[in-house]
Amino acid sequence: ASPFVEGDRLYRTGDLGRYLPDGNLEFLGRNDDQVKIRGYRIEPGEIVAKLCEHAFVREAVVVARQSRAGDKHLIAYVVCAPEAGEGEGDGGGLAGALRAHLSARLPDYMVPAAFVPIAALPLTPNGKLDRNALPAPADQAYALAAYEAPQGAVETALARIWAELLGVERIGRHDHFFELGGHSLLAVQMLSRALELGLSFSAADLFQAPVLKEFASKIHVEPQPSSRGVISVRSTGSQPPLFFVPTGFGDCSYVLALVEEMDVDCPVYALPWPPFNDVCSPTLEAMAAEVILAIKEIQPRGPYRFAGYSSGAVLAYAIAEQLLRIDEVVSFMAFIDVSSPADTSNASHINLAREFVLERCGILRDECGEVFEGYTEQCSISELLEKAQQIGALPPDHDLHSDVSMYQRAARFHQALQSYRVPSLPIEIHQFYASELLVSPGLSPDEQLHRKANSPNKGWDLVLDAGAIHAVPMPGNHATMVNNPENRQVLARAISRALIGTVK
Repeated sequence: ASPFVEGDRLYRTGDLGRYLPDGNLEFLGRNDDQVKIRGYRIEPGEIVAKLCEHAFVREAVVVARQSRAGDKHLIAYVVCAPEAGEGEGDGGGLAGALRAHLSARLPDYMVPAAFVPIAALPLTPNGKLDRNALPAPADQAYALAAYEAPQGAVETALARIWAELLGVERIGRHDHFFELGGHSLLAVQMLSRALELGLSFSAADLFQAPVLKEFASKIHVEPQPSSRGVISVRSTGSQPPLFFVPTGFGDCSYVLALVEEMDVDCPVYALPWPPFNDVCSPTLEAMAAEVILAIKEIQPRGPYRFAGYSSGAVLAYAIAEQLLRIDEVVSFMAFIDVSSPADTSNASHINLAREFVLERCGILRDECGEVFEGYTEQCSISELLEKAQQIGALPPDHDLHSDVSMYQRAARFHQALQSYRVPSLPIEIHQFYASELLVSPGLSPDEQLHRKANSPNKGWDLVLDAGAIHAVPMPGNHATMVNNPENRQVLARAISRALIGTVK
């Protein structure tokens, strides 16, 4: 409906273009091809435009596909030009050349994980791209190094984990985790699985040595596998460690990229959600007590330092509450756009379920929002996900069971959050708040927690003295302040300054 003339309708073409320096418009494709991967909204047309600048490429298309492990990533399908030659057109060499070409021109999150050579783009009878006819990428489509079998138990165990997470059948000891499509979220999963096998290392080791052979050389084998699930992000430093808590959806992948940009002289750890009891709904106090056991194994005595993003950071506050009760010192608390639960009303689980499903719909989020309007009240999370699959918003092979399990954990955490009575503690907090509002229909309860309080204090002045809150504006909204690389760099430097300033 038109906001200008009552009764009129407005239409959008969906054509995507950009102005060139000479004033001309360049057509990049259809806006309805936009995809969302790990929080980034990506225009495949921009990637195609850069691909077609390479001499090896005559035509190309970029789509988002789900891997066997359930991870969504970009795949480029390329019709090779004669210049590609015999050696490049069969896959491996082509993937390496095109990945290097795009890496020099685009941010990492826009570089496809695989490059599939095809004779011609498949078309439907009316001349549009037939996405269903695009083949699944074979191993040759990835930027694999010349294969040499993994050596020793550590390399073999890592290669098996990489293959499962990256969707590649065979991993060699010279292969590169990130060039095969790895990213922070997969790195967290890889670290968690390795810890279960007793392999000890930090996330920094992976970023510094992403080739399997070099990475394996940095790993220590522990006599007993870790049962706590704490991820070491940075293992060294002369100052007390910094502990990050997961978000309200249990995600700690944001920590890896953020810490890469931080300039601090301390170990950094990402704390897990504790296991949820299947019978009793957990309280935030019980969760905090469980996490403190893991913290004490790493740092038996204070001063303790914490940081957290989104509503999950309230868990850090509950941890601080219990540590103070036993006369420990909490010297630093960084909140990344976190509103106080004391300033929010109980938001319904219906909205939480709706937002959870819409987040997985990616590009079709807005269209699905209309479909699910009024539908969420009568349906379970399983039925909502199945409905999204029926209307084509989720692929047929999407792992619904994994999504249901993740949602149930998030819902139980949210329930614990809602019942938490926030006490006033004798501590100071550094509130790094988003300077832009997150504009989105049907906000989840997790998002409402940081949207409701528009003041820089985010409602914590209802709990603490205003002088105990150090509010610092950050560029971007609640999502882009962490997802956008430029914004994340500003945030990382601000946290580093605050952390250094508290060192006595």
